[in-house]
Amino acid sequence: MSNNNLGTPQKVFNWIDKRFPVSAAYKAHLSEYYAPKNFNFWYFFGSLALLVLVIQIVSGIFLVMHYKPDASLNSSGISVAFASVEYIMREVPFGYYIRYIHSTGASAFFIVVYLHMFRGLIYGSYRAPRELVWIFGCMIFLALMAEAFFGYLLPWGQMSFWGAQVIVNLFSAIPIIGPDLAILIRGDFVVGDATLNRFFSFHVIAIPFVIVALVAAHIIALHEVGSNNPDGVEIKDKKDENGIPLDGIPFHPYYSVHDMLGVGGFLMIFAAIISFAPEMGGYFLEANNFIPADPLKTPSHIAPVWYFTPFYSMLRATTAEFLLPLWIFAALMLGTVIIKTKNQLAKLISSSLILLLALGFYFLDAKFWGVVIMGGAVIILFFLPWLDQSPVKSIRYRPKFHYYMYGLFVIAFLVLGYLGVEAPSPIKERISQFFTLVYFGFFLGMPIWSSKGKFKPVPDRVTFEAH
Repeated sequence: MSNNNLGTPQKVFNWIDKRFPVSAAYKAHLSEYYAPKNFNFWYFFGSLALLVLVIQIVSGIFLVMHYKPDASLNSSGISVAFASVEYIMREVPFGYYIRYIHSTGASAFFIVVYLHMFRGLIYGSYRAPRELVWIFGCMIFLALMAEAFFGYLLPWGQMSFWGAQVIVNLFSAIPIIGPDLAILIRGDFVVGDATLNRFFSFHVIAIPFVIVALVAAHIIALHEVGSNNPDGVEIKDKKDENGIPLDGIPFHPYYSVHDMLGVGGFLMIFAAIISFAPEMGGYFLEANNFIPADPLKTPSHIAPVWYFTPFYSMLRATTAEFLLPLWIFAALMLGTVIIKTKNQLAKLISSSLILLLALGFYFLDAKFWGVVIMGGAVIILFFLPWLDQSPVKSIRYRPKFHYYMYGLFVIAFLVLGYLGVEAPSPIKERISQFFTLVYFGFFLGMPIWSSKGKFKPVPDRVTFEAH
């Protein structure tokens, strides 16, 4: 067809397409990106995470139009920041709904990300050749935690203020540089106006750019190596004469339409929570955060939002009396690696770690090790591709006891999350310590237990049942 016979919209598109790779990007990432044909409901959560990111950015833009990051007191004796949130809730048309979209969206983000990561865990999506995809995902998780933490202070309520006070003070436990680092983060000797402005800048500008860039890198890396599937079979190994995977189907329209089912279900639940239970019994929005921040009045129980509580429980569980059992546990786990592995480098690293941990537990206090344990619980996820020594990827073809290992890990994570919300007590402290060991034992023992047992034969091609 000659160019003269084309309509104006098509001419405009062709002009743009010659100068910007619209068609090429569409083909590479949608119509000619072949995904395994056996995706199940676990594969909803990647697209849902992208949806929630868009919801958070858009709702955040509208909130910033009215929010003022100012900790000074107004004529009513309430901080300007807290008053601006009240103004959004009471005076701005549909402001309360936008605020609840943003606060509920934060929890929804972590729910879908945790489920997305768990799917990667059970189906081995972190295994070769997708190590970099997993690492980018873990970096997104870290950036998301930072974004949530910086945003948590902005309402300038009681829990916001004191939660930030507790978390920032943890940095002072780092030897030598800790006290100066805590002052640098706060911008002052106490949490105040400088802290609020810094956190606002990071929450609104810096971290969102980082998250968007990491999401782009995550997707590009994924589309370069291809998606994993519940069988853990590489569909690129079996292609037809045209180079198309025999067990692959175009992402668009098949999975773009498939994902709309997940989007529809998610939005119905999301809208119901926003409309009828935005505080979710105090888990999504705590009652103390509806009280203006008061530096002279500490809440009876300070706890972060639910999505931080598993790691907060580990922090609280690390007491002085727990350090010796912790060192013995770490030494046993590393000692097992030394005995079982034939890799001389792994033996050297494990031996060095045992010595360093012994010196550290002797010379450094429990507060420091609590910060290390809390941070290590996230950092250890980066090493999962190399900790897992199983000959198969998917849990479908692993021994039965692997199911129990994953189940115990999930129970440990949920129990630690629950205990982090609750007020501390001696019995809860002991339970937290036990499940902290279970959490780390799952990963540190993975090089041993992941390779044990009778594995089922993996099929040459993916198994598929219409649903």
